[in-house]
Amino acid sequence: MSSGNRSTAWDRMLGPVHRWVWSDPDRRIRKLLLFGEVETDGGRDILRAAEITPDPLLRRLYLEHAIDELHHGDLFRQRGQALLRTRTTAPSTFFNGTPLPGGHGLDDLRVEDESDPRLLAFLHVAEKAAAGRFAIYRDCVADDPETRAIFEEILRDEVFHMNYSYAQLNRVSPETCRRRVWAARASRLWKRYLRAMAAVAALIGNVLLTGIYFVVLAPFAWAAKRAERREPAGWQPISGGREGSPTSQY
Repeated sequence: MSSGNRSTAWDRMLGPVHRWVWSDPDRRIRKLLLFGEVETDGGRDILRAAEITPDPLLRRLYLEHAIDELHHGDLFRQRGQALLRTRTTAPSTFFNGTPLPGGHGLDDLRVEDESDPRLLAFLHVAEKAAAGRFAIYRDCVADDPETRAIFEEILRDEVFHMNYSYAQLNRVSPETCRRRVWAARASRLWKRYLRAMAAVAALIGNVLLTGIYFVVLAPFAWAAKRAERREPAGWQPISGGREGSPTSQY
């Protein structure tokens, strides 16, 4: 199967949204710089895995993998910065973020707490998802040969990472290989669900607070302004019957 066919049906269905995200120069720069951070962070985590694994073969493969990820981070950062330097105007995009996740990272996985089989299963699933997503991104930047070439190079590495992680998982844990892959996939889906629900909750909270501001606070503000107009302007005389020191707080 070619790397371009590894994208999920969901990603293919969202093809127009992916193209819209990458069509804007400001969003493109933002995505590339974000990918640089994600790849570098993932490289550090895999480097940590190489330090603590007791398996000599995995140590070597993890080191190669970490070097690749750190190199990917440099490629993304350098390309994003190069595009940023070509911008002669301030960002004008109304929506300068992205509605779609990118990169693959390790999703805040604590490498020190994970066994090699579980880490390999997660790496396989994450790299497979990244390969499919990067194949789509490569096609979305057909108008930018330099960025497309970066995705081509990184995509080849991601396919290698996906294949070696599965082969090593099958070596170190042949009896539970498939079950671990399914568990890693379920874990990623659950984390995506939690992130989506957090975003929905934030959106609902913003809508409710905006509604409260205009529906509940507006009448009180109107009543306060109306009462203010009834108050006479200037200093008001104090009745002569008051006693006590003017400096006392009581």
